[in-house]
Amino acid sequence: MRILHKGRQPEKSLFFRYYQWILWFSFTLYFLTSFFITNKPITLSKPRASGSKLSLPSRVLFESVNKTSQQPYLKNPAMFKDLKIFIYELPSEYNENWLSNKRCSNHLFASEVAIHRALLNADDFRTFDPNEADLFFVPVYVSCNFSTVNGSPTIVHARSLLFSAIQFITKNYPFWNRSQGFDHIFVASHDYGACFHAMEDRAIDNGIPEFLMNSILLQTFGVNYKHPCQDVENVLIPPYISPESIRKTLEKAPLTGNRDIMVFFRGKMEVHPKNVSGKFYSKRVRTEIWRRYKGDRRFFLQRHRFTGYQSEITRSVFCLCPLGWAPWSPRLVESVALGCVPVIIADGIRLPFSSAVKWSEISLTVAEREVGKLGQILEHVAATNLSTIQKNLWDPAVRRALLFNDHMQRGDATWQILTSLYKKLNRSYRRSRVPSQ
Repeated sequence: MRILHKGRQPEKSLFFRYYQWILWFSFTLYFLTSFFITNKPITLSKPRASGSKLSLPSRVLFESVNKTSQQPYLKNPAMFKDLKIFIYELPSEYNENWLSNKRCSNHLFASEVAIHRALLNADDFRTFDPNEADLFFVPVYVSCNFSTVNGSPTIVHARSLLFSAIQFITKNYPFWNRSQGFDHIFVASHDYGACFHAMEDRAIDNGIPEFLMNSILLQTFGVNYKHPCQDVENVLIPPYISPESIRKTLEKAPLTGNRDIMVFFRGKMEVHPKNVSGKFYSKRVRTEIWRRYKGDRRFFLQRHRFTGYQSEITRSVFCLCPLGWAPWSPRLVESVALGCVPVIIADGIRLPFSSAVKWSEISLTVAEREVGKLGQILEHVAATNLSTIQKNLWDPAVRRALLFNDHMQRGDATWQILTSLYKKLNRSYRRSRVPSQ
């Protein structure tokens, strides 16, 4: 039998409902607040002001920096899903045979190998039917001929090897002749690109071979002023650094680990910059760095090679990237990949993939004539916006954009190259023959 309550029961029911609503609202507010607090990105700590100048280096070296939130993969900046590239199958003497020397696929010029491998594995972009291709890739490895004297790559044979490859594809395919190479791609990952010489004056005298002048060159050399060695259609690419070596180094020393070296450089620094040929190496910049800062405790400068030097980069706050014979240096990529702020000392250098890598936000540029003020400049940065630069630098997307993978990843160096090539589809002979709708 159902009992009917009388009297003040309706009033109690109203109070109970009101209490339930307050309780529900309180719990909801609590959980929402907890969620947003625990998921708030952790900001980098900033250097504290101090009246003591001597305390500045220690603040820089041991600054406590929290791990930044992970950024998503780069979104496709250009819809190039319909881009098709045909890769010529050349005789093995043009590429595969050179790989018998393991250095061929791992040294600073090895982007010519890495790009070839990545394109071979890029099923979405590679076509086996040359008649449907927009662009044609010519895989010739010209930088794997290592000197028996000093072990350095020699490229004296580059012009003849490339010309021979063009003769081969001209004889066996019709596509070079129909466009005069206008839609063909080559890699020139050397000091002065397709001028194929390490010395600038000789490179300029030699110039780019006439048979490459119509083609697209993927090259590491680039400056922001007119130069004969970039007077050709080109895409600026980073030098090659093994992504596997970067991964292994970061497993042992994470980006946000302790950095007890303020300024780092290991490499060739001539006491007397004029070499036997009478030319001044690095335009005397490296010599000036050595002379001014070799006894400065803020600077860790080493003139001799060390196989574990990447571990030194992970311990460093600032990494010097001065010019050598050419403006660019593999240190630029290594510094970025290992979280050390690059200090670029190479007047007029043009840097790769500027649409994906905001260089002004992750690096410092010091004029060659200002090398004598390096210490003062870096102290100032350390005391002001170092944390902001590091936060930008440690974004995984930045590191990804400068590294080549055998299997292309969204946003990596090969991806950036395809983005640039997509913008050059006006060079496609096939598309030029398609009637406009």
